[in-house]
Amino acid sequence: MSKERLIYMPLGGAGEIGMNTYVYGWGAPGKERLILADLGVTFPDMESSPGVNLIMADIDWLAARADRIDGIFITHAHMDHIGAVGHLWDRLKAPIYARAFTGHHARRMVEEHGIDPEVVQITPAWPDTVKVGPFTVGFAPISHSIPESSALIIDTPVGRIVHTGDFKLDETPLVGEPFDEAFWSDMGKSGVHALVCDSTNVFSPLAGRSEASVGPEIVKLVNDAPGMVVATTFASNVARVKTLADAGVEAGRSVCLLGRAMRRMIEAAVLTGVVENFPTTISPEQAEDIPRENLMLLVTGSQGERRAASAALSRGKYMGLELADGDLFLFSSKTIPGNEKGVIRTMNALSEKGVDVVDDSSNLYHVSGHANRPDLERMHQLTKPKMVIPMHGEHRHLREHAKIAEAGGAASILAVNGAMLDLTNDTPKVAEYVETGRVYLDGSVKIGAMDGVVRDRLRMGMNGHVIVSLIMEDDEAVGEPWVDLMGLPEQGTSKAPLSDVLEEDLSQLIGRASRKKRANDDSLEEDIRRAVRKTAEDEIGKKPQVTVVISRLS
Repeated sequence: MSKERLIYMPLGGAGEIGMNTYVYGWGAPGKERLILADLGVTFPDMESSPGVNLIMADIDWLAARADRIDGIFITHAHMDHIGAVGHLWDRLKAPIYARAFTGHHARRMVEEHGIDPEVVQITPAWPDTVKVGPFTVGFAPISHSIPESSALIIDTPVGRIVHTGDFKLDETPLVGEPFDEAFWSDMGKSGVHALVCDSTNVFSPLAGRSEASVGPEIVKLVNDAPGMVVATTFASNVARVKTLADAGVEAGRSVCLLGRAMRRMIEAAVLTGVVENFPTTISPEQAEDIPRENLMLLVTGSQGERRAASAALSRGKYMGLELADGDLFLFSSKTIPGNEKGVIRTMNALSEKGVDVVDDSSNLYHVSGHANRPDLERMHQLTKPKMVIPMHGEHRHLREHAKIAEAGGAASILAVNGAMLDLTNDTPKVAEYVETGRVYLDGSVKIGAMDGVVRDRLRMGMNGHVIVSLIMEDDEAVGEPWVDLMGLPEQGTSKAPLSDVLEEDLSQLIGRASRKKRANDDSLEEDIRRAVRKTAEDEIGKKPQVTVVISRLS
């Protein structure tokens, strides 16, 4: 039997921000017992994945080894770490472990997919641990922008792994557990084999600020606002939502929550005991009767989502409420790269209504939930790992983080999705590469990134679509071919209707075709497709997608 080894492999989250899915294993090569850290999603955009609902990691490699998976551990309840549990659990069927707040959301997600919520086991925080296969795993509280975020302390036969999850060094987070420097220092003294570490803010040169620093600035802004105040932030940032609500109450305003995600997060926080004194809120119906200067709305849609409350208010009424000239709208959030267009669209629509828009360009009204460069260096110093494996970041983030680790004296390596590392010894090395990819949730169906569905959708979106219909009998055309155009101009350079030009060219093509050609549907379809694309390019400068429908009369 081959010598046993400790492996680590990201299937998502390494080389990108989002879709976090990380595998650990111990055993003989090809026979390792496995655990999974997080099972998240990332979100589509119109440029690369139009019409797609969610994007998940391709777990084919993992699903083929489902009988060797001993547990799935969820570090926290952000969608990029938990969002795929309901969609993918039926292919893995391993117990899910999470703390109370995170487990509340995981249970709801699996139950929505017809799965027994008891597959999610609520696990107390460290020093409690779970023994699964060759691993002993504990949830160590760590500060982040959502309650009960936890690093995973994974004890293995060759040493301890600290998998940070998302974290920051915040000793006054207001909601949730503070960063405990003494705890992490003790962890380092006990010996850390590998620190697998968040890399998101590695390029931010200043130490991160505490959540507590935001409150006074928000209070001042809300107090000074003459009209209605509306504020948006990440719904999962319960501490920020509470800070905003407290500011509204301090300014003598009634507070109303708008948006299902925000209400759901606050309800979960109260139910699981994360928040005990959230201010009393009013319903949208009650808000309609409150004078504008006495009202504060907390709404979803900080990333410009079209269907969220923020965007709806920018367009008009939402649940009977409407913004007016002189009102204030606060974005107490950071715009995630890729979401700029949606956010700016919402801001401009608000401005057109006479609303004063305040964002975080002043760095007064938002703090990040991720460790900046000095904070990462501090985490390295506290835990004193033999090696640092950067995760949760784009390629440039991982590369920079690896440089920092090596400069501090730790071994490091850059591992993107699909790179299986051998962590058995004191220096990490690539053991093999596994084919990875993405799975799209498209409506209610999961499709592979290589299935061609999204590719064809993109091509149709960029170049339009032509449908050619042709009826054949005894290898002769019955009437003329006809075309239907979608997403194309009606006229081209010849000034004649594009459909007429295409039909005329196709009639000539079929008239010139040999009997053998007319008898072969595949060959005839290919000639028609090429002819349509050439004529369209001559007429309108585009090569559209072409669908050919040949009907044969018996």
